[in-house]
Amino acid sequence: MDFNEYQEAAKRTLYGNEQVLTNCAMGLAGESGQVVDLVKSYTFKGKKLNREDLVHEMGDVLWYLSQIAEWADIPFEEVAKNNIEELNRRYPSGFNKQD
Repeated sequence: MDFNEYQEAAKRTLYGNEQVLTNCAMGLAGESGQVVDLVKSYTFKGKKLNREDLVHEMGDVLWYLSQIAEWADIPFEEVAKNNIEELNRRYPSGFNKQD
């Protein structure tokens, strides 16, 4: 599945009114916070990082990102492609501390 296929499949579960963008932005913040909580519990509380939970929460983040792009009429693949192009410009040889 590519990014645009994901975006199209995900939008069937999009709901709401004129405040869809706000709802998605707030949902993104909440779900990102859940990813952070999993990492925090692993890092500072010595808990095992549950892969299944992490995949689930990352999927929720992905859904909200894709639907913000959908609302703005931006193909999700464009977001991913532009990000990789920027990373390649910024770090042409890959990341290193000198860059």
